Amino acid sequence: MLSYLAKRILYVLPVAFGVSVFCFLLVHIAPGDPLTAVLPPDASQAMQDELRKIYGFDRPLPIQFGLWLLKALQGDLGTSIATGRPVAAEVWRAVGNTLLIAVLATVIGFLLGSFFGFVAGYFRGSFLDKFASMLAVLGVSVPHYWLGMVMVIVFSVQLGWLPPGGAGPGGSAAWIWDWEHVSYMILPAITMSVIPMGIIARTVRALVADILNQEFVPALRAKGLMDFGVFKHVVKNAAPTALAVMGLQLGYLLGGSILIETVFSWPGTGFLLGNAIFQRDLPLLQGTILVLAMFFVGLNLLVDILQGLLDPRVRRR
Repeated sequence: MLSYLAKRILYVLPVAFGVSVFCFLLVHIAPGDPLTAVLPPDASQAMQDELRKIYGFDRPLPIQFGLWLLKALQGDLGTSIATGRPVAAEVWRAVGNTLLIAVLATVIGFLLGSFFGFVAGYFRGSFLDKFASMLAVLGVSVPHYWLGMVMVIVFSVQLGWLPPGGAGPGGSAAWIWDWEHVSYMILPAITMSVIPMGIIARTVRALVADILNQEFVPALRAKGLMDFGVFKHVVKNAAPTALAVMGLQLGYLLGGSILIETVFSWPGTGFLLGNAIFQRDLPLLQGTILVLAMFFVGLNLLVDILQGLLDPRVRRR
């Protein structure tokens, strides 16, 4: 297990470095000057040169990248051009807000998706299979921003059960784990869970159907094992792949959904990315993309480790 763990970590290091290079270059190849967002229209050339020197834009790209990466490793992601506040504080606040609904959405999507997938795969060809498959297709087909608006209209405007948006009565800075605050999470979390639910359901359904066609299943039944015992073996064989899919979906949700977070006015990473793009805030855009990419790489590493613990065959690859 230790050799497998060391091998996975060695695989992650070049990926993380490549991701940092891509994040740095991605915003530099975009057209336009990022300083135009803070410079007045009548700014003199001396003022422009001074501001470029302050942000380090007057140096060659390799030097800019080296200095940026060195500071990023120390936790310094620069200063926001638009607000003047540290990028790290802005990003981590947004990441914390997105984690609240992303984890909840992933749990909801994984539980419902696994349930529908196992039911559809175990009773393939039946009405339950068709019903669960229909829900899975709807989950990946319905536009989530449209679903969010419908849920706001139904549960907030017409029924008045849940708040329509925001991150709590006092905002995300005054978050408390009580019903008054948690109620703000429910609608965005359910909306975000629909796509992972559909993807996991379709994946698990295909896995279960394939496992039931393998030779060891009739052998288990021939030994006198009851349906519940066979079902446990099917779950054990399907769990590693289902876990990997769940990890990928959590990574996607951590990136946030600009449209969902805009619909519900949720101050997460998607909302922050949207503001950084529109304001051409280069340091904020770089820092947000880098942190989200590193989260995704770290999640993949964690999923690989959990797969190795669940399935010894994975460790022999």
